[in-house]
Amino acid sequence: MNELTIMSQCFAQVRRAAKASPMYREKFAGLPVETMMTREQFETLPFTTKQDLRDAYPMGMQCVPNEEIVRVHSSSGTTGMPVIMPYSAQDIEDWAVMMERCYQFAGVTTADRIQITPGFGLWTAGLGFQAGAERLGAMVIPTGAGNTDRQLQLMRDLEASVLIGTSSYALVIAEEVDKRGMRGDIHLKRGIFGSERWGDKIRERIYETLGIEFFDIYGLTEIYGPGIAIDCHEHTGMHYFNDYIYCEIIDPETGRVLPDSEQGEIVITTFRKEAAPLIRYRTRDISRIIPGECPCGSPFPRLDRIVGRSDDMIKIKGTNIYPAQVEEILKQIEGFSSEYRIVLENEELRDRMIVQAEMKEGYDPENLAETLVRECKSGIGIRVVPQVMKIGELPRSEKKTQRVVDNRY
Repeated sequence: MNELTIMSQCFAQVRRAAKASPMYREKFAGLPVETMMTREQFETLPFTTKQDLRDAYPMGMQCVPNEEIVRVHSSSGTTGMPVIMPYSAQDIEDWAVMMERCYQFAGVTTADRIQITPGFGLWTAGLGFQAGAERLGAMVIPTGAGNTDRQLQLMRDLEASVLIGTSSYALVIAEEVDKRGMRGDIHLKRGIFGSERWGDKIRERIYETLGIEFFDIYGLTEIYGPGIAIDCHEHTGMHYFNDYIYCEIIDPETGRVLPDSEQGEIVITTFRKEAAPLIRYRTRDISRIIPGECPCGSPFPRLDRIVGRSDDMIKIKGTNIYPAQVEEILKQIEGFSSEYRIVLENEELRDRMIVQAEMKEGYDPENLAETLVRECKSGIGIRVVPQVMKIGELPRSEKKTQRVVDNRY
């Protein structure tokens, strides 16, 4: 879509929200939203944050009458007041359309059998994946979260060809398939994984065991759920559906909008969401818009792989560090596997950073530890305490893996 059409749709949503949403009536009070038309004017509008949504609990952002709300979803609320997001019937339909597109980008057809391992209920993932699969016409195996024994039994007996889940749980499945010698018993061809950032090491481990093609999918509870963007067979970025959402990339420190190709925080505006439209919502996810057209020929623009979150930053000994920087260092050291964890502690009133990392068989742990210390000192300017571990010693997760444990007081 051209810029004029995009801005027209953005401002139509802004004006509707300013009239119908209690949250946005307050946020846009005093602003000339009725006369704004240009992208430059749009970029002067205040951002919407997760704290805004928490403050609007339970549904102070609602933009339609109660009678038009057909469902609600929610964030986990583990870091504060949960966020409740209402959906109209059209919102549910639009989400299903985007999810169906995601399956099509991944090459899924009506002949496939899709095993959906994310949870159902208030979390968006399970129901979103199911709606898209049913719209496509593929067979759904809605196992939901947990019970790996049962997951593997159904995967084998029902000949599932597509696995849906977090990358963390895909790793659990891969390791169990390997441990039980089930590689010849399963029929998986592809996987669609999301909900967390995952690097090359974990991709290699899943591929080595399951031998499947996998696709990054992107989404968040506040913006429908999973399915607003997905990888294609070219694996050169995630196509986002710019007929439903408008993406900006900003400098997370200054809020300045960055040009395409520059890395920053993703900010999203929903064009068509009825019940809970969001204007310039700060996702905290770090990526960039990839310029140019994808080799696959799709007209939908691309976001690069998510590299982390702006609120994941660790401050230690006066240095700002992102977990992704540590992961990148581990990736470059031959001998380390995919799993790692950063533990922050105080020792004699001084911060120390422990890096726990699993090694592959046949490598010298002392040599790996020395290399890790040297490369971290060179790469991030911090002397870390290395803890080299065997495969399987770090905890596994059915949801998102916790990469940072902060035990400082």
